[in-house]
Amino acid sequence: MGWVSGIVVYVLIWWVVLFAVLPIGTQPVAEGDAESGWRGTPANPQLWRKLLITTLVSVVLWFGARAVITSDYMSFRSGWLAMPEK
Repeated sequence: MGWVSGIVVYVLIWWVVLFAVLPIGTQPVAEGDAESGWRGTPANPQLWRKLLITTLVSVVLWFGARAVITSDYMSFRSGWLAMPEK
């Protein structure tokens, strides 16, 4: 895996993990708007903490993905997953 594809894989993993982590621990505002009842954004979203957790989990998942991609465990060049030769 080259460095460009490594960065692309990391960014994709990071965004997927971010969207999985964002709803964890959020509490809505206790009282909504008086006119519409809209409760809006969470009272204390703790975004910096969630970004740090997302980055750490993404690094671990990226190293796992890199290990699988660079190993011969799942190879499209040889083995049972390989394309048949013409």
